[in-house]
Amino acid sequence: MDKQAEIGFRMTAKTFHGLEEVLADEIRELGGKDIQILNRAVQFQGDKGLLYKSNLHLRTAIRILIPLIEAPIKNQIDLYNRVREYEWEKHIESGKTLAIDSFIHSSTFSNSHFVSLRTKDAIVDRLRDKFGRRPSINTTNPDVFVNVHLSGNNLTVSLDTSGPSLHKRGYRKADGPAPLNEVLAAGMILLTGWKGETDFYDPMCGSGTLGIEAALIARKIPPGIFRKQFGFENSPDFDAGLFEDIFDSVEERNWEGTIFSSDISKPAIQAAMKNAREASVHKNINFRGVSFLGYPVVEKTSMAIINPPYGQRILQPEIISFYKAIGDTLKRSFKGSKVWIISSNTDALKHVGLKPSSKLVLFNGPLECGYHRFDIYDGSKKAKYQQ
Repeated sequence: MDKQAEIGFRMTAKTFHGLEEVLADEIRELGGKDIQILNRAVQFQGDKGLLYKSNLHLRTAIRILIPLIEAPIKNQIDLYNRVREYEWEKHIESGKTLAIDSFIHSSTFSNSHFVSLRTKDAIVDRLRDKFGRRPSINTTNPDVFVNVHLSGNNLTVSLDTSGPSLHKRGYRKADGPAPLNEVLAAGMILLTGWKGETDFYDPMCGSGTLGIEAALIARKIPPGIFRKQFGFENSPDFDAGLFEDIFDSVEERNWEGTIFSSDISKPAIQAAMKNAREASVHKNINFRGVSFLGYPVVEKTSMAIINPPYGQRILQPEIISFYKAIGDTLKRSFKGSKVWIISSNTDALKHVGLKPSSKLVLFNGPLECGYHRFDIYDGSKKAKYQQ
């Protein structure tokens, strides 16, 4: 990151399945070059300033990696040698702590813990020879994060410049059951194309993630602005002045719209309100303790995203009836609006009783989910086109 930082270097932004195109658009808007969309990742070219901006601004990135080693290996000796020969002293100062994450898709290496241990041995042996002391391993709060990816016999070792996952924005102080991941929530919103043009509805809000992420998007508040530190701040060549300039250049938008976040659960509403205050967007969100099935009529064209129960703890006949009731409420209360629903229960989604105009696939944790768009017409769809 020294001389390369001035002329540009390769970076990889990791994300969730289905969000790659959205992430690529975000990177393009920040000024990234040579953008390549990969599986659950986007590779791009940029300088040190773009590295800092990417960690601060990207809503759909989980982490930003800088690939340092890319090599074919045959066995554990190759692994150790390829890692040890790299100049780790450029990135890890004496006395700094270290953590290693390994992700393995290989028949030769089946144990990610073993790969992490051999990688650790190679790095600390190299640094002991350079500094006269071994760096300590700290899996909880390390100074430097190293990412190892092994696909078949192809090794990639990267410097993780983010530190803790970028979904950890810093505003979540209260959780409800099964909280929605912040990166997924932001991606769901950006996939709709909504950026604050209309009011926004999150009628099953849980701990409030969708509504808060929508407010951040509408007001153009970077999602990383609440974080206390990023991994790149522990780099020997960290440019504090450059990062301060980037941080100070953030300009929030004065957004006049409203986000309506509601839930039948009072504890959920209390948690959502607490998180919104932490994110300083509580004035943009109207919180309501109301059941979706009794939702009041939405008076103007709006955007809504619904994250209903998927049915893991509900009998199938009951969840089918619930999804039918969701469809009835949409027809009654959301005429003229666009509504997106995410659910891993694709059978229940069919019982909403409306034809989706778009179907996407996302993952909520390990659950493969349908993410469907419904255009709620005021009257029949046929009548709309024959006016």
